[in-house]
Amino acid sequence: MTHIPAAIADGRRDYLQPIMAGALAAVVGYASTFTLVLAALTAAGASPQQAGSGLFSVCLAIGVLNIVVSSRLKLPISFAWSTPGVAFILTVGEPVGGFPAVAGAFLVAAGLIVLTGLIKPLARLIAAIPAAIANAMLAGMLLTLCLAPVNAVAEMPLLALPILLAWVIGLRFAKRYAVPIAVVVTGIVLATTTHLPPGTLDGTWPSLVPVIPVFTWDAIIRIGLPLYIVTMASQNLPGLAVMKANGFELAPAPLFVMTGIASAVTAFFGGHTSNLAAITAAICAGPEAHPDKSKRWPAPAAAGVCYLFLGAAASLAAAFIAASPPLLIQAVAGLALLSSLAAALSGALAIEESRLPAIFTFVTTASGITILGVGAPFWGLVGGIAILILLRLGIARPKGPEGM
Repeated sequence: MTHIPAAIADGRRDYLQPIMAGALAAVVGYASTFTLVLAALTAAGASPQQAGSGLFSVCLAIGVLNIVVSSRLKLPISFAWSTPGVAFILTVGEPVGGFPAVAGAFLVAAGLIVLTGLIKPLARLIAAIPAAIANAMLAGMLLTLCLAPVNAVAEMPLLALPILLAWVIGLRFAKRYAVPIAVVVTGIVLATTTHLPPGTLDGTWPSLVPVIPVFTWDAIIRIGLPLYIVTMASQNLPGLAVMKANGFELAPAPLFVMTGIASAVTAFFGGHTSNLAAITAAICAGPEAHPDKSKRWPAPAAAGVCYLFLGAAASLAAAFIAASPPLLIQAVAGLALLSSLAAALSGALAIEESRLPAIFTFVTTASGITILGVGAPFWGLVGGIAILILLRLGIARPKGPEGM
């Protein structure tokens, strides 16, 4: 046998551990929510080809961002798509102007992200949104989707119960892989029960389908502005917090500009926003990537390479999902988001002082109301902040049991 010097063996291990962590982060991140991305784009009016193009373009964007930024800075900075953002898109439906108007809203959100990196007061304004209110808004947006698994069991028990059971078993024995296991079981269920019309899989090679953005007030107010707020409050700021918790202090402005530019490019191909990773960032930047902080940067680079390969299956997945029962796809997405809902509710209700404003934000957002053409998340955010300010100023105080 050829003797491998200890130093070389150690060097290989130094790279193998973060590479494996990065690959795991990409596979878990993609498998957990790619169905959600496709369902959201389809609900917003995208054709199967446009939905596949949107997912493919975002995979390319975050793949390149992960590889280039981590390799150049030698820091484990991770990028992903906005899972809360696509959950929000799934709830608003198709706006006036159809999917081109959605692309226009994506472009507006991307422009605002760039401006946040360039204009410090804007960044401070977003950072000033109370965490409890932001979490409550996110929880309200996720609630309807997280009810989908229960609704699916009620409407199609023979299809939905195996998926739910697989998820529960995964939680018990392999918690990190629970959602990917449920996705695999969903694929098996759909493969054995879904009858694809002739020609469904034609043209499913990965491709970028251009979308000419159209700007409408309806889409900008209902989709663009809330998507920007959700992306900043629920992805970019938590992403920075995760990095800080692992000992990495980052200059956020250049990162916002880069993700905004990437999001602007993908908007022309039907893709939603790219942003700093939060959940998967903990895998790439934490001790499980490598005990030595300085040797964790290959993890996001490896994740980026995986995203490039995973994106190649986007068009095929979109075509297959388009022929599947929508409720079943939403059920899998709902299972993937239950942990996000739990975390959002926990963050919203953690502090007693902001509990009532947060609950107001939650119920308003979950109501799905539209006032003056503006959707519920906006009113929930504004209302919750207004109530919180009034309580802090002492103008309004909740009555205790003795005052009732």
